[in-house]
Amino acid sequence: MSLTDQGATIWLTGLPSAGKTTIANELADRLRGEGHRVEVLDGDEIREFLSAGLGFSRPDRHTNVQRIGFVAELLASQGVKTLVPVIAPYADSREAVRKRHEAASTTYLEVHVATPVEVCSVRDVKGLYAKQAAGEITGLTGVDDPYEAPEKPDLRIESHTQTVRQSAAALHTLLTERGLA
Repeated sequence: MSLTDQGATIWLTGLPSAGKTTIANELADRLRGEGHRVEVLDGDEIREFLSAGLGFSRPDRHTNVQRIGFVAELLASQGVKTLVPVIAPYADSREAVRKRHEAASTTYLEVHVATPVEVCSVRDVKGLYAKQAAGEITGLTGVDDPYEAPEKPDLRIESHTQTVRQSAAALHTLLTERGLA
């Protein structure tokens, strides 16, 4: 099996506006250029199509993460590098996804995009921090709802201290070290 035929799930977890999707898309472009089959399972798109109707309670967030994990494992088991930029705020939900992958002998890597909430709130890509500050929404991960940062991720990226390209390159290096790129 060639490197381009090896699937894996690469889960990028972090706060809203941490840079998860931007890094995933940058890496996806690079991997496609190298001949890999790649999919990006963006959390917002999944919520719209696969998890429509779910809210943001802890049980609903867990269900959402498990659905995404199921699809990711399915794709990865078929030789697709599956990049998953999804907040997944709870450690037990992420661990359940990891165990599903282990049970299927499918590679799973957890990447923590460790951007401080102060930086995320300035980036505020979707205006969530402003809405929360204005009292328009509650339950914003990392502000008034918990975010359980990974204790031992396969890689920790501090996106606020480097460019998107540097962050994606660090992730590519991890994939290379693991024999996936």
